[in-house]
Amino acid sequence: MATLYQQLSRKLTEQIQSGLIQPGEKLPSIRALMAEHQLAKNTVISALNDLEATGVIEAKPKIGYFVKPPEHANNNVPKQHFPELSRQSISLSDVFHKVMAKEAAFDILPTDKHHTPSNAILSLNKHIRRAFREDLHYRTSHYDTPKGNQTLREQISLRYRLRGVSINADDLCITAGCQHGLMLALMAVCQADDTIIVESPAFYGVLQLLAQLKLNVIEVSTNPVTGLDIDQLQQALQTWPVKACVVTPNFATPTGSLMPNHHRQALIDLANKHDIAVIEDDIYGELAFNDSVSALKTLDSQQRVILSSSVSKSLSRDIRVGWIVAGRWQKQVEQLKLSSLLACSSSIQAGVAAFMQSGDYRKHINIMCLQLAQQKRQLLSLLEQYWPHESRYTNPDGGICLWVELPQSFNTQALYQQLLADDIVITPGMLFSHKNDYQQCLRLSFQHAFDDKRKVVIKHIGEHINKHLV
Repeated sequence: MATLYQQLSRKLTEQIQSGLIQPGEKLPSIRALMAEHQLAKNTVISALNDLEATGVIEAKPKIGYFVKPPEHANNNVPKQHFPELSRQSISLSDVFHKVMAKEAAFDILPTDKHHTPSNAILSLNKHIRRAFREDLHYRTSHYDTPKGNQTLREQISLRYRLRGVSINADDLCITAGCQHGLMLALMAVCQADDTIIVESPAFYGVLQLLAQLKLNVIEVSTNPVTGLDIDQLQQALQTWPVKACVVTPNFATPTGSLMPNHHRQALIDLANKHDIAVIEDDIYGELAFNDSVSALKTLDSQQRVILSSSVSKSLSRDIRVGWIVAGRWQKQVEQLKLSSLLACSSSIQAGVAAFMQSGDYRKHINIMCLQLAQQKRQLLSLLEQYWPHESRYTNPDGGICLWVELPQSFNTQALYQQLLADDIVITPGMLFSHKNDYQQCLRLSFQHAFDDKRKVVIKHIGEHINKHLV
């Protein structure tokens, strides 16, 4: 009969082989395994030693145990960075504003404006033009309601139901984009000098909001594949009083990470235990290349998850239509929207609602996901062909970007400055941390097709990198 440590060893092996715990992912801590399986500390350590001896896992001093990738696996994934946990106020450099001024959010060639609009965009514009003509006098002399267009909210609700998320139209409030929704969420939950947990690397838009609202931040490590590190999150929550955690479970920028279901549940359990708000950025939730992905909100039993999203990544950045589902803070969010924005454009909302009702949005999403998956493969192929073999990069299953790690000595901020002379704009890694981390990293987008111009640009960037590494 197997001993207790052998039984645990087998259970963990089965979870790894079934994909429940992914290669490169960190195992639960010894204390968590003791609590979950009701075992003594020495029994858990014996099981972990057994797995390490057989090459299934590997230990990293002072960090924990990780699933060892099989020998045939792609070892080019960027390493997980573990920032020292600290609570700090935010001071952002001028590079933030300079990069955004160059429209560098997701295009290496922002000056190239020779694009043919898709049939979906043409259809969207047609619906918006029609909406502007209808009820012209009323719409030009009245503001929209605080919640926003009823039909649009119903259509957004239907999209979430297709992903297994039960959100009613009355739960939704229309915003001027996802960033606006995140700001409303933070304003509803926090006051100046409160502390917020963010992922590291973090979405720089969130860092900008925290700085503007005079909030403190704790950067918590994320795995480039599986997202937020639950053990570090727990450690931070045990050390400081925290008001909220901002997280992107689905294809987060900049890494493209996708949070496994058991990590999502662990996050919700910690939020319930420590009574914090979870602000979910779901802007990439529709952009899954394979099976659809749910939202963290679906696990929310205490109305503490605030979901924010928009159509800016899935449809158009120009129309500024987003939404927020704020749970227990819904009333405050609607009041904050009234005081900060008053109302969103009723004509644009009506046009987007009609576009969704027509079925063209569903068709557009299906086509876009196929295109994005193909463009990601193109980009990975170009990186393998032209960039140094020491490069590490993620291979996300959705979203619009991936994360590149170059040798430790490389400085992507310097590369950013050099490439500006050629009208090429990269997104350097230092933008994704208020601590100036990730100097050797950068984010690349595959949202645009890699035509001949962009292929040449990727090759040109690779030549710059190779030149400096020699």
